[in-house]
Amino acid sequence: MKHRGRHRRRRQGRAVRAFLAGTALALTAAATMISASQATVGDNPGALTPLTRSAQTAALRLQERPVPQATLDQLSAGMGKPVGVSAVLETADRSLRGADSCTDTERTALPVAPAATRAYCWDAADTRAWRAGAVTTSGDADDDGWWNDNRVILSGWSQGTADRGLARVAFVDAGDLTHLRYASALLVVPQDGGRNYRALSSRLSGMVWYQDKLLVTAADGLYVYDMNRVQRTTVDSGAVGRVERGWSANGYRFVLPAIASYRLTGGREAPRIGTISLDRATAPDSLVVGERTVADSDHPARLWRYDFDKNPSRPGLLSTDTTGSASPVEAFETEASGIAGVLSRGNEWYVTRAPSNTDRHGTLWRQDREDAQATRCGEENGPRCWGIEVGPLSYWEATGEVWSQAGGMLFAVPMGSIDEALA
Repeated sequence: MKHRGRHRRRRQGRAVRAFLAGTALALTAAATMISASQATVGDNPGALTPLTRSAQTAALRLQERPVPQATLDQLSAGMGKPVGVSAVLETADRSLRGADSCTDTERTALPVAPAATRAYCWDAADTRAWRAGAVTTSGDADDDGWWNDNRVILSGWSQGTADRGLARVAFVDAGDLTHLRYASALLVVPQDGGRNYRALSSRLSGMVWYQDKLLVTAADGLYVYDMNRVQRTTVDSGAVGRVERGWSANGYRFVLPAIASYRLTGGREAPRIGTISLDRATAPDSLVVGERTVADSDHPARLWRYDFDKNPSRPGLLSTDTTGSASPVEAFETEASGIAGVLSRGNEWYVTRAPSNTDRHGTLWRQDREDAQATRCGEENGPRCWGIEVGPLSYWEATGEVWSQAGGMLFAVPMGSIDEALA
């Protein structure tokens, strides 16, 4: 189990600060070839507009709904003692390919500028019919970047529909960044007092691993998972839940059962949560949220944050009042639409915007209350410099890298390179 105090150690992980310049040049060359047709100008979302009136933020309130402890205990009694992250990593038997082994089509998901310094592609056979989504790391879980003795990347995938879908998380062993191995666990929700479970049917467009909790996006809020409550399955079948001879999860060896959820209470005025990330530049640390809108929408999108609870008895959960309600501590409107990823570092917000119908590439903006700036590239210094497919953002503070996932690619870009491109 993770120690409560944030441990610091000398470690080989410091070497990750040395970025792969040669790889960056190679990836830039490949991406530049597909960027020539981008438009010369882009829509400027302008400055962020603060939302300060209670009528504007009421729709952003979340209601915490814990799964009863008796339900979780019943599930453990039936499935066996829960295990942790290390148990999943020990079974990692699949590998990601390095950028040199990825196809040109796969590499279109990479940003044109600034260049990715790490890039990997997934096994097509393992991801066929699955949609790439959220990404988070042990850099979110603990500020030193480690989870016990492991460096880990979590990659979210989903398939199917809202009522007949599956969601899974790949646990990627990032101890050796030259050879990433992984194993997956299915996300589930306890049923019938813990005597069964169902698959989580949700698009994993956002995911944050904070302390020992994993928060993932749902249609009308968030689901919460305890990283110390991974359960082993006992039957290899296509079913999900309790079966005649034990427990099955569509062929996966592990499940993560939800321990709580947060539901938006704003009714028709509530936004669709699209993406989330962690901000350690606030006190306390906060969960950053971006509203999901279509890329061509003329409806302003909202960006907001919730504080994490400082109570040591509630690690990884949001700060709530006596009624279990979590209220936003800051909220803004942005003219950016189609937001796929969001980061915040104090007063500065970074958003990735999906390509519109007339664009080939996405855009990365940095916004504050005064203006907005985009990364630029190409002979015409245009703003559409992100990948053709745009995904979420996760900042690994200990290494200074921003991780993202789009299409079949998992990649990292130095935050320093992003800020330099925005200067």
